[in-house]
Amino acid sequence: MSDLLARLRALPTAALSDALDRCGIEGALHGIAPLSNDFRAVGPAFTIRYAPVDESGTGTVGDFLDDVPPGAVIVVDNGGRTDVTVWGGIMTEVAAHRGIAGTVINGVCRDVSASLAQSYPLFSRGRFMRTGKDRVRLVAVGEPVTVSGIEIRPDDLVCAGADGVVVVPAVEAERIAETAERIERIEADIVAAARTGSTLREARESFGYHSLQTRSRT
Repeated sequence: MSDLLARLRALPTAALSDALDRCGIEGALHGIAPLSNDFRAVGPAFTIRYAPVDESGTGTVGDFLDDVPPGAVIVVDNGGRTDVTVWGGIMTEVAAHRGIAGTVINGVCRDVSASLAQSYPLFSRGRFMRTGKDRVRLVAVGEPVTVSGIEIRPDDLVCAGADGVVVVPAVEAERIAETAERIERIEADIVAAARTGSTLREARESFGYHSLQTRSRT
């Protein structure tokens, strides 16, 4: 697994997205972006789901962090809410100390300066300061969640970078990595050809650029 994670880490999310398209797999999480273009996170998903508070009006928002293994990418599903946060500075400090690879939030975060200071990779729908305490409650840990219409299962591989976040099903990870690596090689060949006298049109046609992401029927 470590070799596969290293291969995925070396690939841009754009190439992985094209590879997912070619393999007929939906995996791009629309609308989720990094706090910094320098952030990169690759690892197995540790899934969390929140819901609005019930009649008691109370709920926990971060105690699950004790159970997250180093190297995992936390995926927090807060239903896409942007009016309350489910991640803040204390969680960033602890997650960075524990060697967690990063956090992807279907919602918003706060204490952004802590994430930037720690170089802890955070990906979210935005930032907002209002706490989720007494507004949301933790309802599931380690169960499938759905973000941007994509089902994310525990241990699916989350790959996040400057262009956003893709999720690679664990059972398809080897195939996706191989396909993305091939796409990267072909795109490098196109650039090399264009730099040595070919027109871009000719280079793209020669290497089949326009069908790199087209779903394979084989």
